[in-house]
Amino acid sequence: MFEAALSGYLVALSLIAAIGAQNAFVLRQGLRREHVGVVVAICAASDAALIAAGVGGFGAIAQAAPWFGEAMRWLGVAFLTVYGALRFRAAAKGGEALVPAESAPVPLRRIVAMCLLFTWANPHVYLDTVVLIGSISAQYAPHGLVFGIAAACASLSFFAALGYGARLLAPVFAKPRAWVVLEIVVGLTMWALAAGLAFGG
Repeated sequence: MFEAALSGYLVALSLIAAIGAQNAFVLRQGLRREHVGVVVAICAASDAALIAAGVGGFGAIAQAAPWFGEAMRWLGVAFLTVYGALRFRAAAKGGEALVPAESAPVPLRRIVAMCLLFTWANPHVYLDTVVLIGSISAQYAPHGLVFGIAAACASLSFFAALGYGARLLAPVFAKPRAWVVLEIVVGLTMWALAAGLAFGG
């Protein structure tokens, strides 16, 4: 049972820690100190639901419906392309417009909508949480549930560390130029992910 728990935690952590759109969004919100708790909760709860679906055997169903994967892929391409463009536009306005103390707070409903899109419109999340974690959990029967719970705990701990730990970088991002660089990096990340989805699928 301990082996199943440890494996579940480490497998999920290795998958979630990879640089991606969702992580970049959580990091940005952590730096801005805007609705961090809500963002962390949505990401962790979404991952827990997807992991539960995978451990419960939904991975086989998802693989049997290729149209679902294709639909999610092109939705992800469109969303990542638009969001990346918005980040470049924000950078073009200059760092002074991006520093949290100087800019108007983003409404909670908008943050929730974006967070849900980054999570549920990302085809990779289905591959990682539903298919991959689901298939690996089968190797630890009859302790698949323990494996899944540990995987969900890994997701929660990672997003909490990313969201709340980002404030340690606050002195660096007190400089407007640092925000411009961050927005450009996030924009490039979004476009790279969009290209990967479009041409790698």
